[in-house]
Amino acid sequence: MSTRTQYEADLAALKGSLARMGQLSADAVEDALEALCTADAEEAKGIIKGDTEVNRMERDIEHRCMTLLLRQQPVAGDLRRISTAMKVVTDIERIGDHAMNICEYTQMLDKKKIQFSEEAQEELRTMEAVCLEVLDLLEQESIEPTDWLTKVSALEQRMDDMTEEYRRNQMKRMKQGSCSDEACIIFSELLTDFERIGDHALNIAQERAGIATEATDA
Repeated sequence: MSTRTQYEADLAALKGSLARMGQLSADAVEDALEALCTADAEEAKGIIKGDTEVNRMERDIEHRCMTLLLRQQPVAGDLRRISTAMKVVTDIERIGDHAMNICEYTQMLDKKKIQFSEEAQEELRTMEAVCLEVLDLLEQESIEPTDWLTKVSALEQRMDDMTEEYRRNQMKRMKQGSCSDEACIIFSELLTDFERIGDHALNIAQERAGIATEATDA
C-alpha cells in the first residue's frame, strides 16, 4: 500500500471513529433522558459506568490526529479536516459529559426523594424532545451542510429560549410553594445540561459546514 493510499485510509478511519463516538454520546444522552423521565436511578448508574468508552475514544482520536499531523504534514484541505476532527471530538466528549450529569441528577433525585411537579416534568419532556431532535439531525449527513447548520442553529436557539422560560416558571413555582428550593436548583441544572448539549451540537455543525464551504470555494 502506497503512502498516500495509507494516508487516505487513515483519514477514512478517523472519520469512522468520530461517527462511532458521536453515536455513543448521542445514545448516552437518549438513555440518560429516558432514565430521568422514568426516574430510573439504577439505569442512570449503569449509563455512568459506560462513559469510559467515550473517554477512551476521545484519547484515541486525538492521538490519531496528532500522528497524522506529525508524520504526514497534510496539505491545506486535509489539515482542515484533521484540525476539525480535533475540535469536534472535544464537543462530542462534552455531550457525553452532560449525559453523565443528567444521570447523576437522576440519582440525586431518587436519593433525596424529590419529585418535580407535573408542569416541570412536562417541560423536561419537551426539552428532551428538542434535544433528541438536534442530535438526530447531526447524524443526517445527506443534508446540505448550510441547511444542516441553519436547522441546528434554529433548534439550539429554541433550546436557549426554552431554558430561560422554564427557569422562570420553576422560580414561580418555588415562590408559590409548589416545589422546594432544592428541586428548583436541580431543575435549573438539568436545563443547563440540555442547553449545553445544544451548544456543542451547534459547534459541531459549524465546523462541518466550514469544511464544506472551504471545499466549495476551492
